Parts: sequence; C-alpha cells; structure tokens
Amino acid sequence: MTYREACRQAIRDALTNDPRTFLMGEDVGLYGGCYAVTKGLLDEFGPSRIRDTPLAESAFVGAGIGAAIAGMHPIVEIMTCNFSLLALDQILNNAASIAHMSGGQFAVPLVIRMATGAGRQLAAQHSHSLEGWYAHIPGLKVLAPGTVEDARHMLRSALADPNPVLIFEHIVLYNAEDELDPAVESVDIGSAKIRRPGRDISVLTYGNSLPKALAAAETLAKEGIEAEVVDLRVLRPLDNATIFESVTRTRRCIIVDEGWKSGSISAEIAARLSEDLFFELDAPIRRICSSEVPIPYSRHMEEAALPQTSAIIETARSLVGRR
Repeated sequence: MTYREACRQAIRDALTNDPRTFLMGEDVGLYGGCYAVTKGLLDEFGPSRIRDTPLAESAFVGAGIGAAIAGMHPIVEIMTCNFSLLALDQILNNAASIAHMSGGQFAVPLVIRMATGAGRQLAAQHSHSLEGWYAHIPGLKVLAPGTVEDARHMLRSALADPNPVLIFEHIVLYNAEDELDPAVESVDIGSAKIRRPGRDISVLTYGNSLPKALAAAETLAKEGIEAEVVDLRVLRPLDNATIFESVTRTRRCIIVDEGWKSGSISAEIAARLSEDLFFELDAPIRRICSSEVPIPYSRHMEEAALPQTSAIIETARSLVGRR
C-alpha cells in the first residue's frame, strides 16, 4: 500500500464508522485532492460528507471548529501547510484555546490534515515545514506520520482525541510503499518509536527525514557504527521518555529536522537534552536542518538546501570518531 492510499483508507474508515465525521477542504471532492488522497470519496460518500470549500482557509477552518464544538467530528484538509497561515487565528486563538477559556465546558474534536515539506520542486511558497511552529502551541497535538502504517492508523486515534489534532503529511512520502501488518489496527499518538535499534548514536527525526536516517543507518552499520533511529512522529507532546532513554544509552545524538534550524523543533529537543542529560553525553548534540534560506525551485539547489542522507552519515562518523 502507498502512503497516499493509507491516508485515503484512514479517511474512508472514519467516514464509514462515524456518521458525525465529514471531510472539508479545497478541491477534496470533484478534483480528488491536491495530492489525490481523497480521489473517489465524493462518489462514495456524497457531497454532504465530502465538502469542497471556497479558497478561504480562515472561513472553512473556522467552520470546522464550530462543527466540532457542536458535536461533529470534522476532518479539515488544508492543501499545503503554508496556506494554514491564513487560518492561524482560528487554529491558535480558537481551536487551541477554547477548551481552556471555557473551563472545559467545550471540547474541539477537530482534525486538520495538511501537506508539508519540500522535495517536489514547489519553490519557496509551497515547500514549508511548519510543524515545529505548531508544536509550540499548547492545546494542540501535532503528528507527523513518517511511515505507511502511521499514515493508515493515526487518523483514528486523532479523531478519538477530544482536542484539536494537526496531522502533517510529507509530500514526498505520498508515493512511498510498504506492507501493512493486518494485526495492527491503531497506533499510539502519544509516543515516539524506535525504528532501528543501535548502540553507538541516536538519530532523532520524523517525516521524510525518517527514510533518509534509516538509509544512513544501513550504510553506517557496514562500517561498524550502529545508529539507533528514533521516529519522533509526535511533535507535541514530545515523548521525552523514549528520547531520553535512547540518548542515555548511546550517549551521542543527531537531530534531523527539515525545518529551519533557528527556533525549530530540533532546537527544543536539543535544549531538553542539554538541560536533563548533559552529563550523559559523550559528544556535542548535532542538528541537521534545512538551510536558512527560502527553499529554492531548482532541483539541485533544493536538494542542497535540505537534510540529506550523506550529511547524516558524515555527522555520525565525526561524533563516533571514525571519520
């Protein structure tokens, strides 16, 4: 199954199993979604459950918040995460705050899905990685599925949450393929997951940087360096327990984050490690992030601006001392 199909199946299950659930967003119906995730769902469920919206993020995100407060379970699709900035007031000042400001009288069981990341030559305005921004906001849960399995099962858990959940789907992963374990029906959206165990260095990452980290670990293993790859997958709340346990054991750490380094989720993780595990470290914490520039359109410049497998390998070698 592809990551794209996993997302579609997750939406289909949600619509089938709960009559309170509906999907709304730009081009999700007739067009089938900007990345073809919702293709065919309009024919299957009709226009009352699959709702094309105007190009007005503040309006349809606000409508989704109102529907959630009224007892529905809306799934709101924002075409790409840069467009979510047009609805930042609704997300920050309403969805994330209403439960607190009402003293718990109102819940906002809203799921917002959006495409994120670079790597498809969509240039500076459509290649953002803003999930770290949203992970700054109390009242939100922020998910970044990096595997087909998580893309398939995270939505169910997100819809069961009484508070707003943001799911960031990386655009490069939509074509990724994997086999699903039929025994798995849900995933924990409160914890990170070790995707590859190791003893020499911890590589903490998420989203499309996960396959790059796994490829780097494969190469490093041939050189006798066992890298442990931790899929953060939940950016808020961060799973300190899994992160700290891994780094305490390996005593070295690389954080790979497609966001810009300044003020990023990688900076938050590095700060927590420095505060709580400073004396457990045998080497400085290293971060591999996107270059501090608007993402270029040109293919070779875009690749140069993004974290790559080669950078993970070289950084791991330098920290372990086998460069």
